[in-house]
Amino acid sequence: MPVLELYPDNPNDRYLEQMAAELRSGEVIICPTDTIYAFVCMLSNKSGIEKICKLVGKKPEKANLSIICSDLKHISDFTLQFDKTIYKLMNRNLPGPFTFILKANAKVPKLFLNNRKTIGIRVPNHKIPLRLVELCGEPLVSASVHSPGQTDVMLSDIIEIENHYRHSVNWYIDSGAGGMQGSAIIDCSSDTPELVREGPLPVI
Repeated sequence: MPVLELYPDNPNDRYLEQMAAELRSGEVIICPTDTIYAFVCMLSNKSGIEKICKLVGKKPEKANLSIICSDLKHISDFTLQFDKTIYKLMNRNLPGPFTFILKANAKVPKLFLNNRKTIGIRVPNHKIPLRLVELCGEPLVSASVHSPGQTDVMLSDIIEIENHYRHSVNWYIDSGAGGMQGSAIIDCSSDTPELVREGPLPVI
């Protein structure tokens, strides 16, 4: 399976364009983030979302998927209105290794193939996924890559990842060793933000 090596600080534009074309054609690819390698597809790709759910061993209604946006401007397209305190909290911490849980608007259940009332939003501090969002013209759905059948065992080496998923995923972006710890999760769906899971950096 093709593995493209891209430097995280200065990724090759031609390779990024190639990966964006694969995503636009309906592919699911494995992509680096600022935490763990992730399965990603375009948000409008319903069959891709179904495939990611199968790869993580979850039914769509139970899968904890998040969407990667390029900046805060995208977020309001998929969420109900939130107050300035939440916006300031996100603005202080993004881009970075954080997932913010927000109330979803009417678009999300249809896209995510479930009845969830909330959605996880990420703006990772990593040029590759952010550039792919820009090239695709829409957010990417993402789920962390783990060892098959072991959702608590994250995979950080692209060769090991390819060995596990070579028959399921056609394209891999290698930007070096990934992290072993997921993003912090902050639930902002109620009046007071709640830290659900700690991540590699503290919330500020």
